[in-house]
Amino acid sequence: MRNIKLTIEYDGKDFNGWQRQPDKLNIQGTIEQAIKSITGEDVELNASGRTDAGVHALGQVANFKTNSQIPIEKFAIAINSRLKKSIVIKKAEEVDERFHSRLSCKKKTYRYIINNSEEGTAIYRNFETHIPQKLDVEKMKQAVKYFEGEHDFKAFKASGTSSKSSVRTIYKADVYQQGDKIFIELTGNGFLYNMVRIIAGTLVDVGNGKIEPEKITEIIESQKRENAGKTLPPNGLYLLNVIYG
Repeated sequence: MRNIKLTIEYDGKDFNGWQRQPDKLNIQGTIEQAIKSITGEDVELNASGRTDAGVHALGQVANFKTNSQIPIEKFAIAINSRLKKSIVIKKAEEVDERFHSRLSCKKKTYRYIINNSEEGTAIYRNFETHIPQKLDVEKMKQAVKYFEGEHDFKAFKASGTSSKSSVRTIYKADVYQQGDKIFIELTGNGFLYNMVRIIAGTLVDVGNGKIEPEKITEIIESQKRENAGKTLPPNGLYLLNVIYG
């Protein structure tokens, strides 16, 4: 039995998230069907984590077990030939049988993109969130640093989170600007349901002057969801990469 690791890029706008669901278009089920069409096997595709409806990925990682003897250098090409253009297998690797995309994961990086122009964009509207009010990026840069370290992020999780503990470690948190675009990037050992989108919404409140940067510590310590910002839409969110070892 071979263990195959896939690195996957996808445009999430037409999908009802990663997880396989009956009667709803989803990424996991779509890739599993493509694999079955070339191997003849029903496989279980394990992802590093589930992304929500409308969320994109530049470097999602998933693995599956197979008896197929397709050469590893042909796997990505073969699967891509059976996929929609909105999903691309960037790389296929044969890995140790103990490797598991979620359980072996050490760090993940997410990126949130805000279009801060007055007009917004027609072309990229599904790939960034438009906020026309001019944001104070310098204050957002100050505020994001308060998220670094190990904290209980209860104030930054949506209801419906299945995780028993809301304690997570953010290793690196950055805000930077390129033209009219503002990028928020967070690297951590794991993220709660909607956590990145709530952090991004809170940083927008900082940028709008509703919250002072140093108040972030108080919001974290309060552990109350109502003290944090709103949950920003999914279209601005990307799973950037997953780090192992």
